[in-house]
Amino acid sequence: MMRLIFLIFAALLASPAWAQKLDDTPRTVVMTAFYPEWHSLVPTIKDAKEHTINGSTFLTGTLEGKPVVLMQSGVSVVNAAMSTQLVLDRFNVKRIVFSGIAGGVDPALSIGDVVVPENWGQYLEGSFARKTKSGWVAPDKGDAESPANWNFIFPRGTLITTPSAPMKRVYRIPVDGELLALARKVVPTITLERCVPPSDKMRAGSALCLPRMPKVTVGGTGVTAGIYADNAAFRIYLQKAWQAKVLDMESAAVMQVAMSNAVPAIVFRSLSDLAGGDPHKNMEYVFEHLASANSAHVVRAFVAALPN
Repeated sequence: MMRLIFLIFAALLASPAWAQKLDDTPRTVVMTAFYPEWHSLVPTIKDAKEHTINGSTFLTGTLEGKPVVLMQSGVSVVNAAMSTQLVLDRFNVKRIVFSGIAGGVDPALSIGDVVVPENWGQYLEGSFARKTKSGWVAPDKGDAESPANWNFIFPRGTLITTPSAPMKRVYRIPVDGELLALARKVVPTITLERCVPPSDKMRAGSALCLPRMPKVTVGGTGVTAGIYADNAAFRIYLQKAWQAKVLDMESAAVMQVAMSNAVPAIVFRSLSDLAGGDPHKNMEYVFEHLASANSAHVVRAFVAALPN
């Protein structure tokens, strides 16, 4: 019997849930989704030490003098949620700061702008309705907070648990209030990049410039789904029904895991395209590196302003 108990205990210790912390220093997680966003920040990490977990690379070191762990979540909601929980389990995390690109939804925004939403919604957490002679009929009626439907898609919100509250349904997950207040104070005056640098090896020979200097906007709603959205009609819907400024494929999932773990989090997103509003074709392939650099500029200034 004692041997059986020992074997069970040993198996539990070997499981991810019981895995030891890889680093004891309290750190800010600086999270990116994929290579261009990661590449914009890697050179700025001082005294970098590499850790590999499940094939993913985590860099500990300092950014603007503050202890950080830089990581890639991977693209889309499942990767983002899984990676967020992984970094919380394996490092001593004080807060999460996401730096990345996004599609612009608000027509007042342009490519290159950086947006710091105050909350995030998951627009495909919903019901696909039945078509009847009288129109679309969803399996549930929703509630007073439900955003309007788009044809057969009826938003249902996201069920979230936290350490201090029972499960509840929310449509927008707020970012941390103190981090948002710091962003309002620090980031609006930051100078951003306007031109794709000709030295960019990923876009050799491309020295494209935006027609105006990009700006930073703090506030409003961002929305997330595991969809690469490039549809003009759906873009208009998200702006009207959700009052969305930007859309992406990771942020709301990161916010959900952070909220469930009571970890402060905030997201910075720079527009690489207009999610279907681009005049001729989606422009991410041209401006993803410029947008990644602009988000990184703002995040570096924000991290520098953090108290520790």
